Amino acid sequence: MPGLCAKENILVIGPSWIGDMVLAHSLFQVIRRRLPHGTLDVVAPSWSASLLMRMPEVDGVVELDCGHGKLGLVRRYTLGRKLRRRHYSQAIVLPNSFKSGLVPHWAGIPHRTGYRSELRGTLFTDYRRLDKQALPRLVDRFVALGVDANALLPRVPMPRLQVSTHQRDDALGRLGLARPQNPLLILCPGAEYGPAKCWPPDHYGAVARHYIDQGWMVWVVGSARDRSIAEKINSLVGGRCTNLVAMTSLLEAVELLSLADQVLSNDSGLMHVAAALGRPVVALFGSSDPGYTPPLGDQVHILSLDLACRPCFKRECPLGHGRCLTELKPSQVIRAMKDGVKPANTLNLPTTSHAHYSEAAC
Repeated sequence: MPGLCAKENILVIGPSWIGDMVLAHSLFQVIRRRLPHGTLDVVAPSWSASLLMRMPEVDGVVELDCGHGKLGLVRRYTLGRKLRRRHYSQAIVLPNSFKSGLVPHWAGIPHRTGYRSELRGTLFTDYRRLDKQALPRLVDRFVALGVDANALLPRVPMPRLQVSTHQRDDALGRLGLARPQNPLLILCPGAEYGPAKCWPPDHYGAVARHYIDQGWMVWVVGSARDRSIAEKINSLVGGRCTNLVAMTSLLEAVELLSLADQVLSNDSGLMHVAAALGRPVVALFGSSDPGYTPPLGDQVHILSLDLACRPCFKRECPLGHGRCLTELKPSQVIRAMKDGVKPANTLNLPTTSHAHYSEAAC
């Protein structure tokens, strides 16, 4: 496949998960460096598309909502035919599903790049075998698709979401919040993937109580699925948290996280958002592997327990005990937050211690 040239127009089929979309920003930066005057558009579902509005390298957002796990052939075909008139020179497909390669194929894009998966070879002209040892992290795999197949992996830039003071102030005004006058801790206690990624609410409550007693403000942010968790955390501190769960859009959550002096989060999309905003983040890993999808930022501290059963990558603990998170104690987390964070610092603890296009929607 020929390398990108300055006048090419590129279409990226983006991932569905919020955290993966944040990691894809590293690829977008690599493309933009090689394509300073061309066009970079990204296809994304509506729930993660707003993130692209905080990535200046992206020129256009093409929304495609088919629902998780649904083929959506008619919507994909219709979108592909509409995109033909944009004359993209290359498509880069980040998801590994068969269906994710259909839009570029039906759009008639001459160079279509993606990894081998689900017998989808007929959909690609640049069909690559993935070397998982050479590319251990998801972000590495994304970036590798932005260069020639035989090229060395370039330096992987960290994701960087950009939020202006005006955007922050607008979000605060819409939510009826004042700009914090005291240090601000934001808790992100949810995880869309499942409970095996979620630190216990009692533990979050203990950390929140400690910081509130030290004069900090504590906000809790998350989706509607996290409502009961947030309510329990707040009840444990006598209602002294500001519970913003299910009250913000994703973009508003991004803008609020940009204000944080410290973020405590499960392995979740908001964890990646906070890291990409350059905030100090303590990230808690249970069933998942920080070696595969670590949060990338200058002030990230990853905590996990050294257990034989993890990482299992399950949505729920297959052994029924959830020790990988229940045995990660609030005192250990508070200590990590007080010690400060260092770039790419991973601590494995012992068990004792902006154009916007909406062209297809469901």
